Amino acid sequence: MDQNTTFDSTKESLYTILTGISKGKTQLPDFQRGWIWDDDHISSLLASVSLSFPVGAVMMLETDENFRFKPRPVEGVVTPNGDPERLILDGQQRLTSLFQSLLLDKAVETKDHRGNDIRRWYYIDIKKALEKDFDREEAIISLPEDKMIRNFRNEVLEHLSAHTPDKEYENELFPLTQVFNSSTWRRGYNKYWDHKEEKSEFFDRFEEEIIERFKQYQLPVIKLLKGTQKEAVCLVFEKVNTGGVALNVFELLTATFAMDDFNLRKDWETREKRLKKYDNLKTLESADFLQAISLLVSKEKRLYDINAGKKEEDAHGISCKRKDILKLTLEEYKKWADDVTLGFEKVSRLLYGQKIFTYRDVPYRTQIVPLAAILTALGEGADNDNARSKLLRWFWCGVFGELYGSAIETRFAKDLPEVLNWITGGKTPSTVSESDFRSNRLLTLRTRNSAAYKGLFALLMRDGCLDFKTGETIQDQMYFDEKIDIHHIFPKDWCGKNEKNGKICDSIVNKTPLSVKTNRIIGSKAPSKYLETFQRSLGISEQRMDTILQSHVIVPEYIRADNYEDFFKARSEELLKRIENAMGKNATREPLNIEE
Repeated sequence: MDQNTTFDSTKESLYTILTGISKGKTQLPDFQRGWIWDDDHISSLLASVSLSFPVGAVMMLETDENFRFKPRPVEGVVTPNGDPERLILDGQQRLTSLFQSLLLDKAVETKDHRGNDIRRWYYIDIKKALEKDFDREEAIISLPEDKMIRNFRNEVLEHLSAHTPDKEYENELFPLTQVFNSSTWRRGYNKYWDHKEEKSEFFDRFEEEIIERFKQYQLPVIKLLKGTQKEAVCLVFEKVNTGGVALNVFELLTATFAMDDFNLRKDWETREKRLKKYDNLKTLESADFLQAISLLVSKEKRLYDINAGKKEEDAHGISCKRKDILKLTLEEYKKWADDVTLGFEKVSRLLYGQKIFTYRDVPYRTQIVPLAAILTALGEGADNDNARSKLLRWFWCGVFGELYGSAIETRFAKDLPEVLNWITGGKTPSTVSESDFRSNRLLTLRTRNSAAYKGLFALLMRDGCLDFKTGETIQDQMYFDEKIDIHHIFPKDWCGKNEKNGKICDSIVNKTPLSVKTNRIIGSKAPSKYLETFQRSLGISEQRMDTILQSHVIVPEYIRADNYEDFFKARSEELLKRIENAMGKNATREPLNIEE
């Protein structure tokens, strides 16, 4: 090799690289920051490897006795054996994620989409992985540390869990920690299914089409050779580590459009500034905007196919997943961008009319995407009572049915055509028909983390609740001037002193929109005492005070008598009625237990 050459390029098997990491032969230079990829990034990476898709080259530095960095092992390696033979300069996140999810037999330390620390095991759904044209990322299953999926009532969903080997076999969830040594798991799988021939043949296919891809996967490796000068290594490191995160879909599309001399980033910055002047759109992201465009583009293609005589099952599908966004052409973007911008502005006005003023009050940020696409598609057709009432019913069914927390792209794709069809006289969309609110959910709605919690807050304001102190309706000016928030009716301190269940006390049933000034007067007083204060010091008559309380669906007799139990039961029922009215359907009523 030429003595002036500072690097070499080759390919190495993924297994060889990962075992080198586990033995400490491959480590990190100490100046590398401890980047952790989030759960979605890891799942996407695993899906790419399972399809033999490229995930980019990694860069290694051969260690040199005359020039050394202080090494540290990759996260998860406990006791590396001896000094490393090479250090990772670029590819730390990918290799760490692959090592922990495939070779380390413990839950991976990662983060959720909110940035919270979580631990996850990664599985692959065998059936989904082998389904033709099934999105592989949806076949990668991320399970919590106990390997059990629960619903909001904390009930284990057995058909989605893998907390025992038998559950893995029954649900056909293959643990990716076994991908390089699948024979042991296969023996248990065959035994569980009583060595049925069709199951054995099924797993044969899985091994051939999926597992072998992991075993044979080759990563491009660029090696900086021994003798490379320190300055050169530092320069290379700075060039390849500009943020520690992979390109997102917006950045990839920006690079694509740049080939046609179009600056997508600059275009979005202009639109972003225009849209984010609306406080309830402050968290809107470039990806949300592109998803709305993708929905409309794919809807148009589907309609074209059907009009051309194609059967519905053969027509172009409506979608806004990553792969679909990346297929957008510049012409398609330009065609829809202005209309979609107007669509998001209509979203802001619609939310404003529901007393959802700021981004922190928006129940589901994700639901804004299909709402914008629907409003864009409707155009002036959205400006009539029939369309508006159905659109609001769909919106509140999504909120109180809590349907936009996961698998949202699939729901988006159904929402657009189904809601448009419904507005013009078609059948009820699935978001409306599938939604359900159970009465006991009221007891567990305690914070803004819940869409239904924020939804009830908005409904009370929309329906004209009056401030305890001023007696004014919480209208726009008062909302911003007086800083309205959700506060306790029976104060938390009062509940503690009177031995009321703290969690139940914190539920939405015992909270209501009030101004900060009003809440200061309430303090920790019993309701009977602070109502007396309002009436005496502010000159509010008892009859007027009763009217104010009733606007919050509070029975005056119960709160004046500090009757917590009857207040709670009566208000729960009235809140349910508000929810039912918004959803246009009955809630599921269950026995209400406020003592546990």
